[in-house]
Formats: sequence, structure tokens, C-alpha cells
Amino acid sequence: MLRALLLSTALLVPAAAGAPAFAQQDPHAMHHGMQEGRLTLNATGSVRMAPDMATVSAGVVTEAETAAEALSANSRAMNQVFAALRRAGIAEDDIQTSSLQISPVWSGGYSSNGRESERRITGYQATNTVTARVSELDNLGQTVDVLVSSGANQLQGVNFGLEDRDAAMTEARRRAVRELGDLRSLYADALGVEIGRLVEFSEGSNYSPPQPMMFARSEAMDSSTPIAGGQIEVSVTVTGVYAIED
Repeated sequence: MLRALLLSTALLVPAAAGAPAFAQQDPHAMHHGMQEGRLTLNATGSVRMAPDMATVSAGVVTEAETAAEALSANSRAMNQVFAALRRAGIAEDDIQTSSLQISPVWSGGYSSNGRESERRITGYQATNTVTARVSELDNLGQTVDVLVSSGANQLQGVNFGLEDRDAAMTEARRRAVRELGDLRSLYADALGVEIGRLVEFSEGSNYSPPQPMMFARSEAMDSSTPIAGGQIEVSVTVTGVYAIED
């Protein structure tokens, strides 16, 4: 069930210092974006809901004397990671290599006493990162365990999301527009003016996935790593510029 958090702000743009927006306009005020007889309002509609999918990024880092040896060792370890993900029920289409790098390992430079020594390559490092999409969040902790136990020695994070973000965006838009209408009525009554047609309208959206929380794992290996998904907030801010009737 959706739980909404509605935030709204209203901006009444003055025509001059101390004067309401519908007063006669100072010619110099145009430099501040003010227009004669206009009311500008902002309203935000938000929807908060639990995520229903997540992606996990993990990889293998290996080092060797040569680039070829580092890559070969990395490939052997990554083959085990891929196989373990498939055994855990992750579909082939939901597994993607997101990064593959080989870089030299340097020694030398500046020592603790400030003396400069010759920099030289002492080996090579290979890094391969895979991103797995998990649709069943009950299996998320188990997927993390599978990655680590199969040889992944670098965990880059867990990102939560929504399978169908469009539905949440639609509801957030409806709430934002309703709030904008409420503000329009409120300001018309408070100012004692007639607010006319909608002159301008714009929208901005925001998608705030929760930061994953991964708790310390117990000694017992019969339970997977606990991960809290929290809630995702989808918000839409709309801006309406209305004409003020004479």
C-alpha cells in the first residue's frame, strides 16, 4: 500500500520590494524574473513504497607479475562467480559484466623521509565486476553470500529499485497537481484576488532509492546476510504560473 508524504512550497513573486505580485510592476524588476499580474506556485507530490528488486555489484581482484597471468587468474575466479550465480537462480539475462580493467602495480615514489625513489612496475592487477539483478528480494542476502563464497573479493554495493516506476510516478503527479490546485485556492482566498488561467506549467521529478544496510553476519552459516531494503521515494514537483485577473 502506498504511503504518501506530501510536501509543498509556494512562491509569490513580488513586483517590487514590499509589494504583492499583482501590483504595478517596477520596470527594473524584470531583471529578477518578475512579471506583472502573475502568481507562481510550486507543489510536490511524493510516493513512498518498498522496493521490489535490487542489483548487486561484486567482483574479483587479482594480482600477478604479468598482465596475462593476472587476467588468467581473474578469469578462473570469475567463471566460478558466474556459475554460482546461475546455481542461485539468477537468470542469464540478469547477469552482466559491468567493469573489466587491467592496471599496473607501481612501487617507489616518495618515502616517509621525503626522498624520491624511482617508480617502477612490480606487477599487474586485474579487476572484473559483475552486476546481478535480483527480483526476489527474499533471496538478496543469499545472493550476496553466494558471490563472496564463490570467490568475489570486492563488493561494491546493493541498489534497490522498482520494477514498475511509472505507476509510482503517475500517482506522484496526481498528488502534485492536486496540491497545486489546493495552493491556488488558498492564495486566491488569502490575497482576495481572482486567479485566472494557467499561463505556464513545468515538472521536475526525483527518484530517491534507499541506502542499503548490510548488518554484521553471525558466525552461523545457515542464515544469509541480512539486508534491509527500506523504502523508495518517488516525487514530482510541478510549477504553475497563473494570471491574476484585474
